[in-house]
Amino acid sequence: MRFEQISIIGIGLIGGSLGLAAQARGLARQIVGIDCDAATLHAALARGAISRGTTDLADGVRHAQLVIVCTPVDRIVETLRAAFAQAGPVLYTDVGSVKRGLADAVEAHRPVGATYLPAHPLAGAEKSGVVHARADLFAQRVTVVTPRGPERTPEEQTIIRFWEALDTQVVAMDAETHDRVMAFTSHLPHAVASAVAAITPRAWLPLSAGGFRDSTRIAAADPRLWAAILNANRQPVQAALDTFIHRLTEFRQLLETGDAAGLEQWLLEGKQVRDALGT
Repeated sequence: MRFEQISIIGIGLIGGSLGLAAQARGLARQIVGIDCDAATLHAALARGAISRGTTDLADGVRHAQLVIVCTPVDRIVETLRAAFAQAGPVLYTDVGSVKRGLADAVEAHRPVGATYLPAHPLAGAEKSGVVHARADLFAQRVTVVTPRGPERTPEEQTIIRFWEALDTQVVAMDAETHDRVMAFTSHLPHAVASAVAAITPRAWLPLSAGGFRDSTRIAAADPRLWAAILNANRQPVQAALDTFIHRLTEFRQLLETGDAAGLEQWLLEGKQVRDALGT
């Protein structure tokens, strides 16, 4: 598989890593990066993440066969609509971590002959920006796609093959299921990490060890980006939060009654799930 041109809109950690990965695997003759920040584009060029950079979306997508939207989730819809108007009937995908309603929001603007397959590569880091981009960011990870129907068109298959060429395992599911799962496995954990970090006095940080660092690592991620994600997925996150609060209430009751056996069982249940994940 080789495209003449892939255009990536939004050159941060994910967009930059996509450019590096696609370049390393020879998936495009030219990779054009589109970003509102010229300094970001210069950094991406210096890293070899893109072949050319521009702040003009129309210029950037004009000759693309594949357009990948890597903006924050609260800008995906407007960016797709703008790309549709400029690039026309080509292939489109994105990397947003919230999917419910996304395809419907842009469907009326999709040009005849254009194919849009929403996607979410389950890869990232607490560090943001193209300076932290890596060609292997997606290797051995899962990419979720949320197609509108059960059958894959040849164009959708092409987009899936692109993701697979980055060494990711592609899993298809409906958007509602995706968002519910992400609320538990990604969005709530981020909020919990942030809460644990926020309640800890800074004066105590020199006394922190691996447990604190491991459990709060993701709290170092971009707050603006994550506020948009949590707000976009607020109903599933609220449901996950209710479940978590119930679990913490059980913990409080075990502490109040001094139930050592109950505490051990409570901790064991968490350990068994974590052990099932592996290293």
